[in-house]
Amino acid sequence: MNILIIGAGNMGLTYGQSFIDASAIGTGQLYFLDRTDLRQAEVQRLSAHPLATQPDAFIRDMDLVIVAVKPQDFKALAASIKPFLRPHQLILSVMAGISVETLRGQFGAAKVVRAMPNLPAQVGQGMTVFTASAEVSRLEIFTVQNLLSTTGKTLYVEKEPLLDAATAISGSGPAFVFYFMEAMMQAGRQMGFSESEAQLLVRQTFLGSLDLLHRNSLHCGEWIRRVSSKGGTTEAALASYAAAGLQEAITAGLEAARQRAVELSGQAS
Repeated sequence: MNILIIGAGNMGLTYGQSFIDASAIGTGQLYFLDRTDLRQAEVQRLSAHPLATQPDAFIRDMDLVIVAVKPQDFKALAASIKPFLRPHQLILSVMAGISVETLRGQFGAAKVVRAMPNLPAQVGQGMTVFTASAEVSRLEIFTVQNLLSTTGKTLYVEKEPLLDAATAISGSGPAFVFYFMEAMMQAGRQMGFSESEAQLLVRQTFLGSLDLLHRNSLHCGEWIRRVSSKGGTTEAALASYAAAGLQEAITAGLEAARQRAVELSGQAS
């Protein structure tokens, strides 16, 4: 399988590195296209082919074209590569907010997969949710899922609107985790810990808690109950959070993110 990755930025290079590390393809099957040759050195470590800076006939030989550019660059890119695309080719977009219908229309392609990865994909711990147009076969969905799984976990959904929800929960989610961690670190500093001590306390607490969750079948609510004791410190904090409406605020924030994803999808159409 020949794969072209359009966009040699962090996400494009992450996919290239993951495919090679997992032996999903060889360096001779991996191609890159970018507007500039600034990432030529990085590309040379992954591909037997030089970084292309202009669309050309070589695109016709690709089985899968991965589009990993900024959404604002999408329409200009689509116009430049559309003449080189062929009906059998599969298009995989990891651009936020660009719908399957828009991708099909701008590329003139029937086989389109739209995916929403997140930042931890860069370290092989990503969460990617994806959907596909009706023309994409089950075998092709399986192939794409295997490739995306080289960067972490994947979830295929038939209903495209769920990608907007995934954008809110898993796409933006790492920022919310870091937000809560930073709030805990700040509280730790206010309580007397040094910067490094507060970071150690919070980072290890998150790491250890996730490890517990992964190693057992218990859900989060059960773990909360196990940490809490009647009249204890954890219960005091949870009561404070409830009084402040933290659960409702989190839900409202995620819904705001989902609504914004819907708006961006509409603007890109």
